[in-house]
Parts: sequence; C-alpha cells; structure tokens
Amino acid sequence: MTRGGRGTPVLEEPTRVGPSRRRRSASTRARQDARTGLVLISPTFVIVVVMVVLPILWTISLAFQKVRLLNLRTTGIIGDYSLDNLTSVLGSDGFVNALVTTMVYAVGGTAAAIGIGLLAALALRRPFRGRGVVRAALLLPYVAPVVAAAFVWSTALNPQYGIVNEWGTGLLGWDDPIAFLSSRSDDLSLLGLEIPVPTALLSVIAFEAWRSFPFAFLFLTARLEAIPDTYEEAAGIDGATPTQRFRYIVWPQLAPTIAVLSVLRFIWTFNNFDDIYLLTGGGAGTEVVSVRVFNYLTARGDIGAAAAQALVLAAILAVLVGTYLRFFARSEESA
Repeated sequence: MTRGGRGTPVLEEPTRVGPSRRRRSASTRARQDARTGLVLISPTFVIVVVMVVLPILWTISLAFQKVRLLNLRTTGIIGDYSLDNLTSVLGSDGFVNALVTTMVYAVGGTAAAIGIGLLAALALRRPFRGRGVVRAALLLPYVAPVVAAAFVWSTALNPQYGIVNEWGTGLLGWDDPIAFLSSRSDDLSLLGLEIPVPTALLSVIAFEAWRSFPFAFLFLTARLEAIPDTYEEAAGIDGATPTQRFRYIVWPQLAPTIAVLSVLRFIWTFNNFDDIYLLTGGGAGTEVVSVRVFNYLTARGDIGAAAAQALVLAAILAVLVGTYLRFFARSEESA
C-alpha cells in the first residue's frame, strides 16, 4: 500500500506467481522430501544390508568353495569356485532321505497344526463361562520355551518311566513299552495286518502340531469373529444344517486365511531345527535337512557342503512359494 500525491492510499496489485516458478517450487519440495525420506530409511537399509543381504551373499559364496573349518579364516569372496559341493550333496543318499523326511515332517506338521487349530477355534466360537481362560490356556504350548516343552515330552514319552507308556501298558493293554523317540519303526496290527509305522517321525510331527496349533488358532479365531452372525442365522431359518452352514458359509470365509497359514507354517516347519534336535537329535529316521546342515557344520566341519545344502533348501522353498503365488494367491485375492 502507498500513498498518492494528496495522501490518499493506493492499493498495489498482488504479485502473481508464474507457472514456471510454481513448478520450480514443487520440484524443490519434492527433492527435499526425497532427501528426507532417504535419511529416515537409511538406518533400516544399513541394518538389512548388514544382517540379511551380506550373510546371504556370504553363504552363496561358501557353497561354491571348498571350505573347511580350518581354512575358514583365509577364505574370501573371491576364491576357487566349483560345483563340487552341490554335486556331492545332491548325489548323496543321505541328502535325498533327509529331504523326503523334511517334506513329510513339514506337510504332516502343517496339516496337523492347522487342523487342530481349526477345531479349537470352532469349539470355542460360542460364548460360555470361562471361555477367556480356556483360550489363554491354549496359547501355552506356543509361548512356552521350546527347551522346557521338549524336556516335558521327552520325559512323558520315555519307555522306562514315561507316563504315556505307563498309561498304555496299564490301561490300553500294550504288551511292551514303546520307545517313541528312539524307535525308527514299529509294527501296528490292523485287521490282522502288520503295518510298519515310523514311530519317532510321527512323534516329532505330533510335537510340532502341539507346539504350533495355537498360532493357527489365533488367526482362525480372529477370522471367525469377523463373520457376521446374520449369514448363519438366515441359513438356519431356511433350514440349513450345521454341516451345510459350515460348508457354504464358514468355510469360504476361512479358506483364504487357511491358505496363508499353510504357506507360513510350511516354510517355518520346513526350516525347523530345534524341535527335532532337542527330541531325537536327528536319529531314528528323523534327520531333516536343517539337522543335517548342523551336523555338517559341527561334526564334520565341512562349511562348504553345509552351505550348499542350505542353498538347496532355500531354492526348494523359493520354488514352492513361487508356485503358491503364481497359482493360488491371485484366486484368493479375487475371492
């Protein structure tokens, strides 16, 4: 605002900002925001590179070199690369047997854990007195330390003083105690036929299912709580049976959650090490690939072969997860 010749105020027109200046200002702000974002994510980026990327690259490098525990200090990224480790690993009979055992253990443990979790979620779906206490008690196997849980199971399944064999021989009429964790196979009489049963493998699968079902129980319980009651009430009024209501209403709502649980539980069970190592040490037909990798590292000191087995294990998991994402994930998203 200025004054004229006789002191009357004169209003100045506001300065107009041209389009080019607005574009420059917006570009400057965008660059500042980008720099701020890079500064904020840089600590996370450094941690991921140091803790994830570099160990993976180091493992891949070791898998293609002849590395023993004695010459580990002199081994670098650049070395004599070859396929000898992968050839010896893939050509060994023990690896194929361990891979088959791992698949059986992962599929059996995943299916049993999700099945038990589904049954528990359905059983505790309706309100009743003390339901919160029961739900909390079901979480104990998942939150209990694995060392303590494995010790309890080892004691309970002991053939000499275990409570399971005590009940079996005293109440169920077993002829002899069963060495659940040290017997590779036992014969089961069924309709006059003797069927060989992998006792130790089934025992560790049962332990895995007992340890993992609370995880599935939590996911499925949350999904059941989100299903509107009006759907089932309307179906009940129309005369649908409980089985029909579960099949046509509840199950389609649970199917995507069960699919995600199956993938997660399979990956975790496929890589599981501590449960089997604490219960059987990998003996009696329970040697999975993760236990075999550990034995190569500690007993043989063959780091290159252990890294090659771990690399093969990761490749198998990548193929399985890629197959799931390719053929099943899109259909679940559209549903």
